[in-house]
Amino acid sequence: MEGAQTSFFSPLLFLGFLLLFMYIVIIRPQNKRNKEINEMLTNLEIGAEVIAASGIIGKVKAIKGDYISIEVSENVVFKLQKSAIANILPKGTIDSIN
Repeated sequence: MEGAQTSFFSPLLFLGFLLLFMYIVIIRPQNKRNKEINEMLTNLEIGAEVIAASGIIGKVKAIKGDYISIEVSENVVFKLQKSAIANILPKGTIDSIN
């Protein structure tokens, strides 16, 4: 009778460790990254220098809801979704690469 209990709990124990491993390796880091991205997008302000997911670099000219306007060159403004912003660059980055 005791052997039957060991064989019943062994797969459950393995499944528990597998779920814990998946949480630690996959789910937790992804949630942390999503939180960082949301924080970055909420801290976005006019005049910030940003890089879009497509590699386009520009200065934020306007923010309206989920959309953002970035000036990539004089009188050239792109309108993108906020979620397309990959990173906020340090001030002066655009001037340093010209």
